[in-house]
Amino acid sequence: MIEPLRLRVLTPAEALTEVEGVKWVQAQLADGCGISIWPGHAPLLAETVTAPLRYADETGEHTLDLEVGILQVDRDGVTIFTSGLAQPPTDFKPAGGLREARFDRLTQTLLATLSASRESLGQEQ
Repeated sequence: MIEPLRLRVLTPAEALTEVEGVKWVQAQLADGCGISIWPGHAPLLAETVTAPLRYADETGEHTLDLEVGILQVDRDGVTIFTSGLAQPPTDFKPAGGLREARFDRLTQTLLATLSASRESLGQEQ
């Protein structure tokens, strides 16, 4: 029988959480994909982004909003090394999701690039 996971979330200064008996863990990776980790998962080392970390234990589902970090899966469980808990931005909109925020950032970057290209073309003429 596969044992439940042990979840540890560590910062350089403290342990944010250490939970035994974790059923699953979900995290957002730097490549843009989410990952679900269940007991028996293969060893893994990956970079995470600032996003909610979700997990479930006997008492239910839980969420921690974490800064970027490193996720490690080994035979002892899941360990996340992070700089700390994420602070929501001042213009945080709870109704908007992570995809919408990424889309907004991408749109702003694209518009700025197009504007800079137009200005550059205008100066060359």
